[in-house]
Amino acid sequence: MPGLRYFAIVLLLMFAGTLRADISPTRQQALMDLLLQDCGACHGMTLKGGLGPALLPGRLAGYSRDFIAQTILQGRPGTPMPPWRPFLTNEEARWLAARLQQGVKP
Repeated sequence: MPGLRYFAIVLLLMFAGTLRADISPTRQQALMDLLLQDCGACHGMTLKGGLGPALLPGRLAGYSRDFIAQTILQGRPGTPMPPWRPFLTNEEARWLAARLQQGVKP
C-alpha cells in the first residue's frame, strides 16, 4: 500500500526532531552527577587524573566532540575505561563531551 508507506515516512520525519529534543535540566543534573562521581572515581574527583587521564579542557583540546562522545559510549578496549552506551544516549554523550571541553567545576 503506497499510501500507508507514505504516511509512515511522514510520521517518522515528524518525530525525528522529537527524538533529538534537548536534554531536560533534571537529566543534565543526573549526567553531571555521573560525570563527577562515576567518571571521577577513575579520572580523579577534580577530573585532574587518577587511574584514568585528566579530563580537563587543555588535555581534551586536540579531540573532537564526536571522538570524546564515542570514547564515552564505547569505552577504550584494553584499558579500564568501560563503555557507557547502556546508560547514555548519543546526545547525552555529546552533551557530556561538550561540558568536558568547556571545563567542569567539581
